[in-house]
Order: sequence, then structure tokens, then C-alpha cells
Amino acid sequence: MIAEKVPVTTQPGPVKPKRASQLKIIPAAKELQTVVERWRRGRKKIGLVPTMGALHDGHLSLIREARKTCDRVIVSIYVNPIQFGPQEDLADYPRDAKRDIRLLRAEKVDCLFTPTDEEMYPAGFDTRVVVNEKYTKPLCGESRPQLFVGVATVVAKLLALTRPQRAFFGQKDYQQCLVVTRLAADLNTGCEIVMLPVVRETDGLAKSSRNVYLNEDERRAAPAIYQALKLAEGMLQVGERNPQALLEAVRKRLRSESLIQIEYVSAKNADTLEDLNILAGRVLVAIAVRLGKARLIDNSIVAVPTGSGSK
Repeated sequence: MIAEKVPVTTQPGPVKPKRASQLKIIPAAKELQTVVERWRRGRKKIGLVPTMGALHDGHLSLIREARKTCDRVIVSIYVNPIQFGPQEDLADYPRDAKRDIRLLRAEKVDCLFTPTDEEMYPAGFDTRVVVNEKYTKPLCGESRPQLFVGVATVVAKLLALTRPQRAFFGQKDYQQCLVVTRLAADLNTGCEIVMLPVVRETDGLAKSSRNVYLNEDERRAAPAIYQALKLAEGMLQVGERNPQALLEAVRKRLRSESLIQIEYVSAKNADTLEDLNILAGRVLVAIAVRLGKARLIDNSIVAVPTGSGSK
């Protein structure tokens, strides 16, 4: 007797409901720590995106990567006063809380941390976090000596409060990324610092909260920053190895826009921020300029073969 072959059908298993993401807005450190502890006990992988608000597509790219690779995403919005100098734009820094919250809800962020100055730096607060000067003194540190002490201190606090497995930063602030990476490793935070590429406008201008400061003429001039970086990339790719020649060509392109005031143009080792006698290895070309009220920074990293095409 031959058994009848019965067709095999696969019954769908129970559908796992998607987790509803509802933005929790938390201004208090203790409440944030309670939420984080609950997530950690549940073995949730936490991603942190620290920001100063006035969110744009650059921030959203960090949030989306965190959303893809982590179970829970915390965004902080805090305009950190101790990283601003006395003549800088602390009071005028762009703020748009309602729009920021709307964007975060659309991106399904789990938690928004919005501390006050009193929450972050209560009466008696007397600690500063200092990272080695080789990372903090050159480039932006020359004109903003308080910047990286302020950045390191606030990031150390945020990492302690949120205990993330990953924290996300943008390459536009490359020097900051180096500082924060060093800090996270040296303080045994257990947090991986993830750097994502610069997000740009269609004409190449790096997305920045400070772009809102630009008037129409300044905005038309601003893409020269990106064009100067592309010029440097092209020169490196065809064999330029002389730092002075490269930097002079970049400065010349920037000076062709009369509204641009150069703060620095630099070519350094991308890993150590050391000066280069010959352009080789991972070369960081970094630019800072002033356009009216706005101070804008941008950079490019080019891998240059050692010993090739020396000019």
C-alpha cells in the first residue's frame, strides 16, 4: 500500500507586534537614569545622539543609523554653555524646540533628554574633563580654547547618564569626534563612538544649525568651502604631496569669494592631528571660515599612498 503524499503547507506563526515608539521627554537626570536602568536590565542596546538642537538632516542621519543598530535611541538637546566663549553665539544659538520634537517623533526616537543648566551643572559643580592637547589645541582649539574642555565635560556626563553601547557623531565636527573617541576609550565607558559622513546641501555646503545665520549673499558664497575641499582632494589624487602648495591653492579658492574670512586651512594626519611635511597616509584637510555672523567648518579625509607621486 502506497501512502498518499499529502501536500505540506506552512502555517504562518504568530505575528510579533511592532513596538510602538512613543517619545518620552525627560528633563531630569534621575528620571533618565531610571529609564536607562530599566532598558539595561532588559538587555536593550542603547544608542545616544547628542545634539544642541535646531535639528537638520545631518542630525537625522545619526538618528536613523542609531535606530537601525540599537534597540532604544536617546537624543539629547542641550546648548552647552561651558563650550562657548564670552564673545560667541550662546545667546543667539538657533533653537526650535517644537520643530525638533516633531522631527524626533517622526523618527521614532524613544527618549529626548532636555536638561536645564541647573540640571547639568548644579550648585557646587566643580569638574572639568581634559583631553590631551594634541587633540584639542590645534584647529578649532586655537581660536576657541574653551571648546573641547566644554565638549569633553558634557559628553562625559551624557555617557554616564545614558550608559549607551553606541554614540553617534558627524564627521563635520571631526576634531570633536577624535576628542570624544579618546575620552570614551580612556574612561572605560564601554561605548563605541560611531562617526558618520558629512551630510550636505545639493551645492555641497555642509548641513549645520548655524547655516540659518547666512544672508542671501553669504549663502551664495558658502559652497566655495566645499569646492575648496574638492580642489584639495583632486590635487592629492593626481600626486600633490607638498602641504604648502596644497594649502595655498585651497586658500586661493576661498579668497575668490570676498565675503569669506579664513580662520584656518590645514592639512594634518587624520589620526593624530600632527602636521605633515609630506602629504601621505590619511590626510585631513580642514577648513574654518567666517561668513558674516556664521562660523562654518568642514573637512575631507583622503587616503594617500605613502611614497606615491611626490611633487
